[in-house]
Amino acid sequence: MAMAKVGEEVSNKQLTLRDYVTGSPKESDMYVKTSTIKLEIPDGSKAILVQNLYQSCDPVMLIQMKSVEDSIFTSYTPGSPLSGNGVAKVLDSRHPDFKKGDFVWGPCVWEEYSLINAPENLTKIQHTDVPLSYYTGILGWPGVTAYAGFYELCSPKKGEYVFVSSASGAIGQLVGQLAKLKGCYVVGCAGSQQKVDLLKNKFGFDEAFNYKEELDLNATLKRYFPEGIDIYFENVGGKMLDAVLLNMRIHGRISGCGMTSQYNLDDPYGVKNLMFIIYKQLRMEGFSTIEYRHLYPKFLDFMLPLIREGKIVYVEDIAEGLENGATALIRLFNGHNVGKQVLVIARE
Repeated sequence: MAMAKVGEEVSNKQLTLRDYVTGSPKESDMYVKTSTIKLEIPDGSKAILVQNLYQSCDPVMLIQMKSVEDSIFTSYTPGSPLSGNGVAKVLDSRHPDFKKGDFVWGPCVWEEYSLINAPENLTKIQHTDVPLSYYTGILGWPGVTAYAGFYELCSPKKGEYVFVSSASGAIGQLVGQLAKLKGCYVVGCAGSQQKVDLLKNKFGFDEAFNYKEELDLNATLKRYFPEGIDIYFENVGGKMLDAVLLNMRIHGRISGCGMTSQYNLDDPYGVKNLMFIIYKQLRMEGFSTIEYRHLYPKFLDFMLPLIREGKIVYVEDIAEGLENGATALIRLFNGHNVGKQVLVIARE
């Protein structure tokens, strides 16, 4: 793909939401629209002009595709392109913090080129010796989520028993490895034998199981945690959370990161075992990663050496091109991705 020049008018493909989603999403709920954009910044503006390179496919996008009111997440607008977090290259800048050639990560639109009028929420990428796509995952919000949700909320100690659901995803694979580095015993669950093998053989989990093959989750957790669970990193909710509550140890901690099993349900599952929060003197806390943005420099100092030294590994599931964006998102929503789902719009 030839690099467009500043001042040119070029075609600009966008992945667009057709209408609000009800029930389970389909590829036909999205379509690629081609418009044009002039690659120039208006006089007097502090905007930046970027070419989008990588987009993060995130479970929260399913919530945003629905017409939601009582939510911290803003719904997308039908007929407009999707947005999320991504990596981009600066083509031109009128902002003092960014210059041509910089790589940035943060809020991005699912399109080839963007004029960003308020780039203050973007973070300049200083370390390019690791794959740029990592800034959609291990070095972006999923990485901060794993770091804050595990260390800040759970205060782990060596020798504790840790359970991670949706353990092969963008966040779960990191939580498990962080727990192992801390000296914990770690079990993860996932939705296929391929993912179970990945957890044990690639990410170093002590044990893992395919939840789809388990008829009695309470019995399953008792089998893997005969002495109970100290820390549960919650990604799925529903029946799994109910079973976990029965198996927590006294003074256990539950970090509420997501509840993916509930996102498609008009009538969410009613958790039955909440009394065990009292019986077991548990602490269950949900969190929003944005509250831990201030930890990002500390997080980078912690995570970059682990990546460079091979002490943490990261698996990505890569899709190429905006025309495959809807397929990549549906793969994620249906749990068919293996690792962090990333869409490549263009390569640097």
